[in-house]
Amino acid sequence: MAADPHGKAETLARRRRLLSSSCRLFFPEDPIKIVRGQGQYMYDEQGAEYIDCINNVAHVGHCHPLVVQAAHEQNQVLSTNSRYLHDNIVDFAQRLSETLPEKLCVFYFLNSGAYHGHLSSLIDISPYKFRDLDGQKEWVHVAPLPDTYRGLYREDHPNPAEAYASEVKRVVSSAQEQGRQIAAFFAESLPSVGGQIIPPAGYFPEVAKHIRRAGGVFVADEIQVGFGRVGKHFWAFQLQGEDFVPDIVTMGKSIGNGHPVACVATTQAVARAFEATGVEYFNTFGGNPVSCAVGLAVLDVLEKEQLQAHAACVGSFLMELLRQQKAKHPIIGDIRGVGLFIGVDLIKDEATRTPATEEADYLISRLKENYILLSTDGPGRNVLKFKPPMCFSLDNVQHVVAKLDAILTDMEERVRSCETLRPGPATPLLSHVLQ
Repeated sequence: MAADPHGKAETLARRRRLLSSSCRLFFPEDPIKIVRGQGQYMYDEQGAEYIDCINNVAHVGHCHPLVVQAAHEQNQVLSTNSRYLHDNIVDFAQRLSETLPEKLCVFYFLNSGAYHGHLSSLIDISPYKFRDLDGQKEWVHVAPLPDTYRGLYREDHPNPAEAYASEVKRVVSSAQEQGRQIAAFFAESLPSVGGQIIPPAGYFPEVAKHIRRAGGVFVADEIQVGFGRVGKHFWAFQLQGEDFVPDIVTMGKSIGNGHPVACVATTQAVARAFEATGVEYFNTFGGNPVSCAVGLAVLDVLEKEQLQAHAACVGSFLMELLRQQKAKHPIIGDIRGVGLFIGVDLIKDEATRTPATEEADYLISRLKENYILLSTDGPGRNVLKFKPPMCFSLDNVQHVVAKLDAILTDMEERVRSCETLRPGPATPLLSHVLQ
């Protein structure tokens, strides 16, 4: 920590001078300078306390003392690479294996775990990245998002899981007709960037059949939603049924509670296929004793504080209160989620479900003024995303929803009092609110 911290204005000036503008800030017009975190709270340089509703990286809470202690104690003894024998890496792999289906029994450790498209190989398989750059490569095939609110097959479809899986089958067949083979199917177990999507149960097993018949493997990305966040299960892919087992599972972010740790779990068959190439897997920092000590501590805290059950309880309460808000405020089109992974889809009109992008941005700004940190996601940037630290409380839920209700009520009252407002299903709300 700096001995003489800079004032907020100086910190911002230095950042603008020394860092690229591509390294973006939350609330760029009035960024927050955060200097401390504890549990589900963050504190600015003036000591103001913010409720953190979005930091799924600080999984068991910011600066959890047991996690901090584990890192500190191991740092005092040894931090080196995984080419030496050490108990921490095998103990961590063993503990992870106990949470997974038996087939997922081989582990590769890394020091980062997020598909944010910093390499061309990752940009190429990240639609939200490549669509703004060079476009889709001919060897990449994108299946429709299994969104039952605004996708191809919606809540009134008799079997959306099968319908969306058939779309994957169609994509596979089209690729094969072009002389292509299928290597892998990548999917977030619960798509977050896509708008806090909950795929219909049964979708993954059907997709896996089509992919495996074509010679590919199924990769479940648990980086944002694993480690008990969904409440009902430890891993989000388990929402798809007890018999469904991916071929590869990726983990990151929450695995280290803010410490850079990541992991890939896979089957013996996949691991042996990689070993047969003769290529060594080595990651300088992956699996080092400090990172593994941190990972073990996170698992300990999850178990001792029963945070998976806590996520189920608090998440259900949050969903209940948000549904009450949906009945009260027409701008809320859909509430979807499980455990502490919840999306609030804001719309301009119920019939067209047009994303209320500007309204969502305004709402996020107003919540920040009330010391609540929330953000948006989805293609229309109109879905409020709740992914708080797992220690998020029932009191936090009541406070946040009460503020949300008050702000939405104020927005609606301003619209009603605006003389220029004309009735119509697609009337933009924000343009009147800001007058």
